[in-house]
Amino acid sequence: MTPIRNAETVLSVFERAGYARIEPSILQPADIFLDLSGEEIRHRLFVTSDSEGRELALRPEFTIPVAIDYLASSDAGKAKNFCYSGPIFRVRQGEADEFVQSGIESFGRQDREATDAEILARAYEAVAETGETKIDIKLGDMGLFSALLGALGLQPVWQRRLKRAFAKGLLDAATLSSMADTAPEAMKHAGLLNALEGQDPKAARAFVEDLLQIAGISTVGGRSAGEIAERFLAQASNATEGALPNEALRVLECYSAIEGDPDTASVALRKLVDDAELDLGFALDAFETRAGFIEARGVPLNAISFSARFGRNLDYYTGAVFEFRRSGDANGRPLVGGGRYDRLLQTLGAASPVPAVGCAVFIDRLSGGAA
Repeated sequence: MTPIRNAETVLSVFERAGYARIEPSILQPADIFLDLSGEEIRHRLFVTSDSEGRELALRPEFTIPVAIDYLASSDAGKAKNFCYSGPIFRVRQGEADEFVQSGIESFGRQDREATDAEILARAYEAVAETGETKIDIKLGDMGLFSALLGALGLQPVWQRRLKRAFAKGLLDAATLSSMADTAPEAMKHAGLLNALEGQDPKAARAFVEDLLQIAGISTVGGRSAGEIAERFLAQASNATEGALPNEALRVLECYSAIEGDPDTASVALRKLVDDAELDLGFALDAFETRAGFIEARGVPLNAISFSARFGRNLDYYTGAVFEFRRSGDANGRPLVGGGRYDRLLQTLGAASPVPAVGCAVFIDRLSGGAA
């Protein structure tokens, strides 16, 4: 199929399922993407400004623009399903910077596990209709991981660091081992630490970024100012909060090694929490319920590989996350990516949390999709 035909095919599957077509503006406020992902994303955006000097970005993704339009509508807070298809503008290594995405977003539904399964299954059906029938699905769960961190009773600074590692796919034995060491050299910056104490993490990082930029430091050893700021804050927090506790480290190492189909993973997860005497009953029940809904929708569980350390590198994910790749192409670029992001809409201005989940299909990566 051609890219246009693939996009039409995918969109038609979503529309037949009752998802309403939505077309957010191509020009979006740049500050929203920068606030949520940090200044380091700037080099991947195409930024301009309007007559009043406000920064605008060519639409780098659909989820945030669709969420903004939903919140501005009379349907805000209600259960609504949307689909979309159109151009995206984002710098990509080795691929075109303008490309087409089609996808779906579901807002306001309280049946979270059923909705997660529906989104994944709709994507599976849509991709299959384009001819991509041999698909491997990678599944992760930020919600389950967050529940584990809470059950371990870790300090907030450790929860933030571990969640960042999870989102970046770095929750491995080497990373965990490095976190077991303290960083006493950070105590040299005690004055700055006092100034940062009690600040929101994003505000603290912005403050350190500003200091670096005032000093004329943009990159060091390939790291951006934002990355340098995060590293400093991590080291500083480590020094003031102490090393990662040994028992927590042991549990996290065991947890990060769990993988397999959802049924196999569930058995291993329950054994781990039982051995460690942790209370993760609600999170594990949700994990198993979701898997049941996925199977009921016709997606074979043997096509799904759960990895306890798999995350997607976007700050707004809060629950199950997934990616589709061609079978046997574990290192290839994803054909589909998505997940649950229950906190995003409140961040964007909703008066209360709104359950939300969605996914995007990379049309140019589908068979016949390359221009």
